Amino acid sequence: MNFGLTEEQDMIVRTVRDFVERELYPLEAEVERTGSLPREIGRDIQRRVRELGFYAPNIPAEYGGGGLDTVGFALLERELGRTAMALNAYWGRPSNILCACTPEQRERYLLPCVRGEKIDALAMTEPDAGSDVRGMKAVARRDGDDWIVNGTKHFISHADIADFVIVFVATGARHITCFLVDRGTPGFDIRPGYRSVSHRGYHNCILTFDDCRLPAGQILGAEGGGFEVANTWLYATRLTVAAMCVGRARRALDLAVAYAAQRRQFGQQIGKFQGVSFKLADMVTAVDAADLLTLAAAWRLDQNLPANREIAEAKLFASEMLARVTDEAIQVHGGMGLMDDLPLERFWRDARVERIWDGTSEIQRHIISRELLRPHGG
Repeated sequence: MNFGLTEEQDMIVRTVRDFVERELYPLEAEVERTGSLPREIGRDIQRRVRELGFYAPNIPAEYGGGGLDTVGFALLERELGRTAMALNAYWGRPSNILCACTPEQRERYLLPCVRGEKIDALAMTEPDAGSDVRGMKAVARRDGDDWIVNGTKHFISHADIADFVIVFVATGARHITCFLVDRGTPGFDIRPGYRSVSHRGYHNCILTFDDCRLPAGQILGAEGGGFEVANTWLYATRLTVAAMCVGRARRALDLAVAYAAQRRQFGQQIGKFQGVSFKLADMVTAVDAADLLTLAAAWRLDQNLPANREIAEAKLFASEMLARVTDEAIQVHGGMGLMDDLPLERFWRDARVERIWDGTSEIQRHIISRELLRPHGG
């Protein structure tokens, strides 16, 4: 067993962290204050990432992407997790399920995303279908060679900046089909969603389909094969959530350690008091454990080994760890931890959604327990 990083992996970590700290940290306060990011700044981030040679790192090299393996991509996402979602959203990582595109779809959707000409968004969640994706009420019915889509999606991340969405709708009893829908398609509307305490500037949207007509050529994958496509996506995004949680928690820990070393009370560094030092010990142990769980799950995917349970474990532990670590980092800082002079109160708020999106903690526990019981007939 080798837990060290290769030279290439170490280069990824150093390069991305340097970019994030130098280019993105200075933009955080304004995004937090205004709750938005001007599109021209987003495009500038895209341009600089392309110049860096790291755009579309998760897409295979044969399509013009960076071709990173899963471990390398998890390391990159870990470093991007150190900054605001509104900013790192422009570090283009097209949905990997676009690799399922037909040759014609590839020219219209995948390749423009790889070149930074288009941005995609994924649309699955509905007002009455969150964890229960089989309860989708958005439907598509066949009309000749076309499909007519009706229904609503909500909580759709960054759809406001997307050029097209990858949407999952019911096309029959227990059948889900995935469609590619361009912004501006008649009958398709993207509206602002709800104001959230988490990830300001990274907006959620409401999508409505009102007799939206789509040619059969807009189906991604096979008709009725939406679950197969979705499972490919959920693997990637759950690992992404875990990795980002680790990066954000590491930044909170670094702030807490630095503060504990310089803040003095009762004639000594507060870090020398067990009430603080034991917190730091617990925090770093939890962050390291989440990091190892995440990378181990990524490694299993790279080895083509079953990883459903391990990915769920990483997502569950890392998201719940982030909540504990940000809370303790604030406690170490005392009253200053809650002031917006520091990013800790933002990390604290942002941490809450990580236990909900891309599969709630309860769903992850269901996956883990099901995998444990399956060999015993459970």
